[in-house]
Amino acid sequence: MKIPKRIAQTLMNSLKGGVVPRVGLPYITVGRKEEIDALLHDVEIIADGGASFRFIVGKYGSGKSFLLQTIRNYVMAKNFVVVDADLSPERRLQGTRGQGLATYKELIRNMSTKTRPEGGALSLILDRWISNVQQQAAEASGMSVTDPGLPPLVEKRISAVIYSLNEMVHGFDFARLLTLYYKAHLEGDDETKAKVLKWFRGEYNTKTEARQELGVNIVITDEDWYEYLKLFAAFLKQAGYAGMLVLIDELVNIYKIPNAITRQYNYEKILTLYNDAMQGKAQYLGFILCGTPQCMEDPRRGVYSYEALRSRLAEGHFTGEHKDLLSPVIRLQPLTGEEMLILVEKLADIHAGLYEYPQIVTQQDMVDFIEIEFGRIGADTHITPREVIRDFIQVLDIIYQNPDVKVRTLLGSDQFTYAQNAVNEEAADGQFAEFDI
Repeated sequence: MKIPKRIAQTLMNSLKGGVVPRVGLPYITVGRKEEIDALLHDVEIIADGGASFRFIVGKYGSGKSFLLQTIRNYVMAKNFVVVDADLSPERRLQGTRGQGLATYKELIRNMSTKTRPEGGALSLILDRWISNVQQQAAEASGMSVTDPGLPPLVEKRISAVIYSLNEMVHGFDFARLLTLYYKAHLEGDDETKAKVLKWFRGEYNTKTEARQELGVNIVITDEDWYEYLKLFAAFLKQAGYAGMLVLIDELVNIYKIPNAITRQYNYEKILTLYNDAMQGKAQYLGFILCGTPQCMEDPRRGVYSYEALRSRLAEGHFTGEHKDLLSPVIRLQPLTGEEMLILVEKLADIHAGLYEYPQIVTQQDMVDFIEIEFGRIGADTHITPREVIRDFIQVLDIIYQNPDVKVRTLLGSDQFTYAQNAVNEEAADGQFAEFDI
């Protein structure tokens, strides 16, 4: 494989550090074909004007975030806008001190497109929208983009887009801000454009501040930020995109909220998102949330502790050992030994290409490595791709820096110990139980 060194270095650094790289995922994607196909089917539904909602459930290090980033790259290539955020103690779906709004801010900050995959694409999207409308109006009228008679035709087309949003909740104010941005664009008023972007990012703290600077008497709040995601999805379709996908990781941070009432409010918000998607109240919008089995299934603190969600999401009587990838909850199964062998082969090739040395790790070395990893006590249920990947990259680093060391010797030494998860799942899951009120 010929991989740019910048991408190869990012892959190695990220994987060794136990985090998911934002670039280069196609070079190391192994398995998960059925899960990816199921999620891409959702994407087709969203592009047709529907909505989707999925949970991805798996242990720490099982590949949830990896799958999330893989889907992110796929859908951006299909002309989707993607927003993503990790939940934390400061970022929730609902809160009393701005935690829900903080999640919205993070989502908009990370707004990404194919041409701006690193995030921060909001201004690019708005400018592209105006440029496209100008081009369409020019082509339809036979005028040039600089013709003085073109602006009224452009405004007519923009009014049609804005009118389509007026019937949605907060649609009038959203449309008004779009109009302000367009007029500022025409006049070269970068200061007003910056203020409109600030409003869309949820950065106005009070209505008074927004009214003084923009003349609008509304701001995005903890209570209604989701309504603006729906507005963005509708607008993005009008602006020429296929739809919007919302990716939310670290759902475990809701499970860890010590106050039971606060947790219930957050689960109630999840129920709202889920119902809107399932009942067709949202359009061109999809959600994928990631969490651990414990944060989903714990009857006292997990998602299933909220009865309305449990009754909708719990597995039916006929699932058993069979996977149901059409259900709202996708449970990640461990990668097989064969799949992990393919993965370490890819990693060995990337490592050798990055540091420009002839491949010195043989196929048998890789087989021996996988057998050792999977032969450990409890590996059948507890080993994760993250652990195997970190171990193997460490082996490659040592062999590269110490040419006299043989892979077989290293694997057989007492010093070779596999990386443990930074967080013990059972300990993490039980850590906050005593604070449950």
